[in-house]
Amino acid sequence: MIKNTLILLITILVLTNCQSGKELNQNVITSDITNFWNAYDRITATQDSVLQYKYLDSLYFQKGTVGLEGIRQARNYTPEDYINSINNYPKFWHSIRENTLKVSKINSELEDGIKKFKAIYPKLKPAKIYFTIGAFRTGGTTIDSLVLIGSEISLADSTTETIEFPESLSHLKLHFATNPSKHLIFLNIHEYVHTQQNLRVFNILSLTLYEGVAEFIASKALEKKSPNPQIEFGKKNAERIREVFETEMFYPNNLYKWLDGNAPNEFGMRDLGYYVGYQICESYYNQSDNKADAIKTMIELDYTNESEVEDFIKKSMYFSKPLDSLYQSFEKKRPSVVGIKQFENKSQNVSPTTKEITIEFSQPLNGYNTGVDFGELGQDAFPKGTLNGRQWSDDNQSWTIPIELEPNKKYQIYITNNFRTEKSIPLKPYLIEFKTGDK
Repeated sequence: MIKNTLILLITILVLTNCQSGKELNQNVITSDITNFWNAYDRITATQDSVLQYKYLDSLYFQKGTVGLEGIRQARNYTPEDYINSINNYPKFWHSIRENTLKVSKINSELEDGIKKFKAIYPKLKPAKIYFTIGAFRTGGTTIDSLVLIGSEISLADSTTETIEFPESLSHLKLHFATNPSKHLIFLNIHEYVHTQQNLRVFNILSLTLYEGVAEFIASKALEKKSPNPQIEFGKKNAERIREVFETEMFYPNNLYKWLDGNAPNEFGMRDLGYYVGYQICESYYNQSDNKADAIKTMIELDYTNESEVEDFIKKSMYFSKPLDSLYQSFEKKRPSVVGIKQFENKSQNVSPTTKEITIEFSQPLNGYNTGVDFGELGQDAFPKGTLNGRQWSDDNQSWTIPIELEPNKKYQIYITNNFRTEKSIPLKPYLIEFKTGDK
């Protein structure tokens, strides 16, 4: 009787362990990697472009998971992106292949990481992790409850071949040198955090905070330092980074200087917004008496609620001044439209024979970036003939556009903040509005 009971108990334990493994495999999906290499082998075996696209579609796209569909959607991957990448970087693909095929070995580590995350955030909602292969636009992103890993980036290491890469992919050379394949668990927990967060608001501060929360929570859950070099670099240059960010976070055109872009900055390191967001979270956490509540607040932050975000920022004590004060300083530096050369704005009797409008600015702009749009009256109230012949003055303090006007008609031209100074300070938007006379 005892023997039979023991056998039954062992059987139950074995079945339970098998079931746990099965559930894990259902939550970490790697089939897109196998499908990609099957397609890759057929694609590289022919020079016929029609066949190449056929193999990509039938062997990769059509057999793909919702994760592959998701990452293609999130990063706008086209069939051309894949075929061009496969044909142009054969040394890279040869060097990365073995790493991608080892991904199934990290399942148990991933499960441990998710359990650690749940330990500090008991409200953790389930998510599925998909290892896919993309075309160099992300190592990891999310859509709803799906974690989408771009394995061609996240499974690279310092031995991955990059000699074929163009300048537009030069940032990956530095990234691969940090051995991202050794930090897959951290990356996945970072992305897993995103599946728990509320929707982002697309301004630099909110996006920075959104990424910083994920980076900080991953670090706390796994009880290890972030492997991303931006965090260590940021701490060594904290004061200057904060000073520059306080100035530039209100510049809508400067996003790629701080996140997900290669726009040059004075520090020579991309993605420093991750550090800023991380440091805000760390400062908030350190100020909090209840650490569990602090973690909950970070993850559940409502980015659409300005007062909630401002309160979070205030309690972090990260910035040197209140946000309102920093914003007012920004507004004082912004260039503005000071007038129109040919007539006063809101004039009601502009001659319909007027052939151009010259917009005058309070200070010289960069002579390159421009932006015009329809006013609230729409396209019908926008003057014709404005596209060809636009020109800057020699000192870049005025900009002229040709126009074709009709008698007795109301017009609007919206001058956007895409105009900017050499230092990327955006113009205050300005609505030009006028009505033409009889003649």
